[in-house]
Amino acid sequence: VASFLAAVTGAKEGAMEKAVFAGGCFWGVEAIFQELDGVVDTTVGYTGGRTDNPTYKDICYKDTGHAEAIEIVYEPDKISYEELLTYFWRLHDPTTLNRQGPDRGSQYRSAVFYYSSEQKTAAEKVKVEAQKKWSKPIVTEITAGKVFYPAEVYHQDYFKKQGGHHTGCHYLRD
Repeated sequence: VASFLAAVTGAKEGAMEKAVFAGGCFWGVEAIFQELDGVVDTTVGYTGGRTDNPTYKDICYKDTGHAEAIEIVYEPDKISYEELLTYFWRLHDPTTLNRQGPDRGSQYRSAVFYYSSEQKTAAEKVKVEAQKKWSKPIVTEITAGKVFYPAEVYHQDYFKKQGGHHTGCHYLRD
């Protein structure tokens, strides 16, 4: 992926990094991250569960343990992992357990999936800062990343395909 992205963007190979977050329905999360300078690509999918190659129906009806999540490929010289985390904690309500707006279930949980000790440390640090803006405790999981399974094609770039409509539960809070 890195060499393909380098060819497309003209960036030096290896200059891209990855972040994986879950913040409720992945459509709204993806739409906001796609607007950020430095975000090169987004893929919605499933991670954090107990089964291989889950489908949308599996995560909704078979208790696989997966979360709806977004994988973000970004240029760290344009936007840092810490900045992505700050946006993440602003774009959803991280104080509601297994829920965002009308969507309920563990697949809608708030989670940061880290892939290095640096990402884990950054997530813990930014969570402390984010907590200052919320009156209730943040319940976001910070957990080691597992395999990320891309969601079905019809879920990718969903709001772009629908004319840009966003959900009421995903927006940037002050």
